[in-house]
Order: sequence, then C-alpha cells, then structure tokens
Amino acid sequence: MPGRQKKDGFSASRERMLTWDLKGRDITDPRVLAVMAEVPRDEFIPSSHQSQAYSDGPLPIGMGQTISQPYIVALMTQELRIDRGCDVLEIGTGSGYQTAVLSKLAKKVYTVERFGELAESAQAVLGRLGVSNIEFHVGDGSCGWPVPKLPPSGYFDRIMITAAVPQIPAPLAGQLVDGGFIVAPVGCRGSQTLVSCRKKEDKLIERIVCDVRFVRLLGKHGFEQ
Repeated sequence: MPGRQKKDGFSASRERMLTWDLKGRDITDPRVLAVMAEVPRDEFIPSSHQSQAYSDGPLPIGMGQTISQPYIVALMTQELRIDRGCDVLEIGTGSGYQTAVLSKLAKKVYTVERFGELAESAQAVLGRLGVSNIEFHVGDGSCGWPVPKLPPSGYFDRIMITAAVPQIPAPLAGQLVDGGFIVAPVGCRGSQTLVSCRKKEDKLIERIVCDVRFVRLLGKHGFEQ
C-alpha cells in the first residue's frame, strides 16, 4: 500500500520536526505547536521536493520564491501572539503554508501575493484542505491591503511580512492597530534581522529576535526589481 507508506513516512517526519526542530529549540506556545502538528506542510511543496517536506530548511516553490523552514514559520507565528479575535495581514502568500498556520489561530487572514501563479496555487491547496477564513489579493504587498477591502474593524491586529524589507513599509505600519504586533525580516539583500514590533501611539517599538535570510519583498516600499 504505497499511499499508506507515504502517509506514515510523513507522520514520522512531522513528529521529528516537532520534537527536535520546534520543541527542542525555543517554540513553547502550545497553540503554535498544535497547529504545526496539524497543518500538512507536504501539501504545499512541489512533488520534486516532497521527500524533504519536514526537514528544517527552506525549499523552492517556483517563481524564485521559497517556503520557509518549519522553525522560522513557528517562530514568526509565536512572535505574532495571535488570538482568535485577530484580523491578520500576511504579506507574501507564497506556497500558502504560513497562511494555513495563521488561519488556524486567527479570526481571519488577509494575504497578499505579488505573483498570481503562486496565489492561485496557494488558494487551490487551501481550498482543498477546507480552509475558508482567508481573503486573497494579488498585488504589491509593500503597499498593504487595498483600502476599499479593509476588514470591518478598519485595520489589522497583527501583520506578518514573509519576505525581506529594507525597513517596515510605512503603509503597513499605518494599517496596524495601536497595540498590535508586526513581525518581519528587516535588512539588506543578503541577510536580515527578524524583528517583532509593537505599535504604541503611532510608533513601532522594535525588539530583535534573531538573524535570518529571506528572499526580498519587491515593491514600491520594498526592494527595487
């Protein structure tokens, strides 16, 4: 039964990921760990790399983009401090894996992707998995969510940027509620620092988390082409 063997193989790999790459490091939020155990990362990865689905490293997904390593997905999610009442804005849908993780913790996820092909693929996978609390938009994520489509509350409780930016884009800071959190890799083309920022009286209070390396966010308020 090849199908059963494949499923069991992923189950064992997922357990190793949880034990060694997440719990074995500094991922302690039980809600984040539960979601990382639940969301099938293998569904979001091209067949050519599925055997590496639960290895702790980034993998190519096409269009020069990658799916982040499980540890970084869990870490950024943990840093965002999401609760069930949160409207979350994600910049960089990519494969849709991080989107799925966020959707299990938030009220609703609004996700922006520059490449229509990736957005369509992510939407197809998320639909197949029955994830419904997501709004998609194809466009320049550095400009934030289109104003006419903002959630009823007007702004976002949490924002995650899943690609490197030279600094936090002003439009995104403007769409964050007071007291909200934004997590992003900030720095130059080759390497960045993951930062967690809390908005207080229209200012972002920054805390450095760790060094990271992400593909660049291209756009008006990101990196040039």
